[in-house]
Amino acid sequence: MTRPLRDVPARADLLLPALAAALDGGGPAVRPVPAELGSPTVRAPAPDAPDAAGQRTAAPAAVPAAVPATVHGIDPRPSRAAATVPDTVAVVVPTSGSTGEPRDVLLSADALRASGTATADRLSGPGHWLLALPAHHVAGLQVLVRSLLAGTIPVVLDPGPFRAPAFVAATARLDGEGPRYTSLVPTQLVRLLDDAAATDALRGYHAVLLGGAATPPALLARARAAGVRVVTTYGMSETCGGCVYDGVPLDGVHVALDDAGRVLLGGPVLADGYRDRPDLDRRAFVTRAGRRWLRTSDLGRLDGDVLHVLGRADDVLVTGGVNVAPAAVEAVIGTLEDVAEVCVVGVPDPSWGQAVVAVVVPRAGTAGPTTDEVRALVSARLGPAHAPRHVVPAQALPLRGPGKPDRRAAVALASARLAAPHTPHAAPGSPSPTERTDA
Repeated sequence: MTRPLRDVPARADLLLPALAAALDGGGPAVRPVPAELGSPTVRAPAPDAPDAAGQRTAAPAAVPAAVPATVHGIDPRPSRAAATVPDTVAVVVPTSGSTGEPRDVLLSADALRASGTATADRLSGPGHWLLALPAHHVAGLQVLVRSLLAGTIPVVLDPGPFRAPAFVAATARLDGEGPRYTSLVPTQLVRLLDDAAATDALRGYHAVLLGGAATPPALLARARAAGVRVVTTYGMSETCGGCVYDGVPLDGVHVALDDAGRVLLGGPVLADGYRDRPDLDRRAFVTRAGRRWLRTSDLGRLDGDVLHVLGRADDVLVTGGVNVAPAAVEAVIGTLEDVAEVCVVGVPDPSWGQAVVAVVVPRAGTAGPTTDEVRALVSARLGPAHAPRHVVPAQALPLRGPGKPDRRAAVALASARLAAPHTPHAAPGSPSPTERTDA
């Protein structure tokens, strides 16, 4: 059995009623697409009462779960000829493309409900959400799903570049009794902590879910010292978003490691698979001891029931014959007070194969660390083999998807900067490849 699939622009006023119908089976499955792409088969709902900002939007909380999408002015026809998915699928979400070409992930209504319920159980119960992430990615989409399950109306950040004043204004529009939540990526948290009013607004949330990319320990410590209740999350589109909170799996979620140290995730939050890609299904979803698992691309370590994600297996750099995990180096550099964000990459080098380079966004009001400072710290913590040969300052990290560092773009940025005539070369005293015998 199949059901039609419809593309819906990722605007809350359009997506909420379509999601409600998709989750209860009363409407087609939904594939959120960037709002600017639009869709000729989707018409905006009639406006409802103005919100606190004076804007007229549809009232998603008034959408009865069993009412077909046509009642809200949305054409139920599929977004393309004969576009269908299995009838268990409610939502199709594209991945961010971190492993190559983007893929469409099939999420069932049962998996989305299991994820939303487990999140509420782990936090302070169902609550009111602020949507600060694009809803065509799983983290933003889940804010809408959790709101639907809670029966609350999410507040949506005004469109445009992410700015602290806009977050403060959106937070002021959250009302109603019950806990307050939002979901951010590390880059957004950095900007909010640099603003006193935004930091104060953050303190009013019962939980700030932080995911999309690894959180530097220094950033996490800074947020918690400021009184912000940050909950780090780990997951991906194939697990309905975050399914491990602060290293501990949500109820019903299982975590294991395979023989290569890759993270395996199991439980009711798993996707049904990939759309029209049985080859990917066979590689990504495996069965062990009678249980279905997602075999991720991440390396991990388990301390009892607590998962520590060590970084992507395919991000490992080989420099002078030594394997270097960028995430470990980033965690060390991130402890420096004048570092806001950092991305460690390997730049082609005729002697080393890859030279370890740190692309660093300095903390506001600072010049950022020098290469010597970074090398000394990393050498002391991880050994000379891991120490970056160059530090490249940047105003912002290149990103893909919702807040994930774009490592390919970072390599291109670093290569271009290092090729410039004024760019300093390796720090004095950098050892030659034959001197790196500690790893």
